[in-house]
Amino acid sequence: MSARAADRARYDRATASFDAPVAIVDLDAFDANAADLVRRAAGTPVRVASKSVRCRALLERVLARDGFAGVMSFTLAESLWLARSGFGDVLLAYPSADRAGFAELTGDPKLAAAVTVMIDDPAQLRLIDAARGGRERVRVCLELDTSLRLLGGRVRIGSRRSPVHSPAEAAELARAVARTPGFRLVGIMAYEGHVAGVGDAVAGRPVRSGAIRLMQRAARRELAARRAEVVRAVRAVVPDLEFVNGGGTGSVQHTAAEDAVTEVAAGSGLYTPRLFDGYSSFRGRPAALFALPVVRRPGVGVVTVLGGGYPASGPAGPDRLPVPWLPEGLRYASQEGAGEVQTPLLGGPADDLLIGDKVWFRHAKAGEPCERFDVLRLVEGDTVTATVPTYRGEGHTFL
Repeated sequence: MSARAADRARYDRATASFDAPVAIVDLDAFDANAADLVRRAAGTPVRVASKSVRCRALLERVLARDGFAGVMSFTLAESLWLARSGFGDVLLAYPSADRAGFAELTGDPKLAAAVTVMIDDPAQLRLIDAARGGRERVRVCLELDTSLRLLGGRVRIGSRRSPVHSPAEAAELARAVARTPGFRLVGIMAYEGHVAGVGDAVAGRPVRSGAIRLMQRAARRELAARRAEVVRAVRAVVPDLEFVNGGGTGSVQHTAAEDAVTEVAAGSGLYTPRLFDGYSSFRGRPAALFALPVVRRPGVGVVTVLGGGYPASGPAGPDRLPVPWLPEGLRYASQEGAGEVQTPLLGGPADDLLIGDKVWFRHAKAGEPCERFDVLRLVEGDTVTATVPTYRGEGHTFL
């Protein structure tokens, strides 16, 4: 029996008493992935990205491990909720325009001490000031643009995020924070998505993979030098800077090796969704899966499962769809794909599936399936040992 077939047998036994749709996290794989992130970070603390987990119980589990420290959140409302729940170090990774949230943050000493907000423009400081509900000092992190710019800036590789690119621009923003009462600059964040979030070993695409590796080597060299210069420039304004955050699951070992970086961020590697299969430097274990029930058998070599249209964010394409994973060998019908209410699947294994059987899928991204499921069944071996709510199951859909 292959390893994947053995996993299918375990998951079917573990969830035999649960009707599908059902979502699981294999804790053995989850813990192994966590240990691998810590190994690759080589002593640099790992801040866990909550958008890739979206489950408080699993955030608590990973933060209880040596090597992990702090949460990187994705909305202000989520940040405040986590801080009220006892998470004492929450870095909001994206700027916010949540005026009600800023009123709450600035009016509560506990929240103001636990949450750090992200800025890349003085206008964001003015928005926060106008929303104040109290006099608490706001902890601020400056986001640096990590994009690789070539040919005098005519070619740009990387996400369009912060407008702050140069050491001089970073220092000027640091000065803007320093001269604005009620704010304290405590950190710098620089997320190199074109390195951390793009696989360099694309199956069946050797030329493309080689080009990606060349781009990423150049991007890492350029960013390492510029990030060090930015940190020096900002520390000249704010000598007591607390942290410099960088990286992501796909670049942990490279970013952690930079002297200027004090912590790395990662989250997707805990669940290892399908978009993280194409990396040459590490191999995670699929830990988060969901099962859909077979509800029709339209003909030879075809079954239909309930639901399935759970595309991931990003540029639309086949790689953003969940992949039928277990049993191995199923594929989408090209003219139908993954449907909102039902999904036909083709392939020889379909003939061995009965009405009510489960087909297991891996999502393209890590945390996004938690927007579809209220609970996660935690599997150890061939047993569900706990059932824990997702953010959705606790009544929260922050975006």
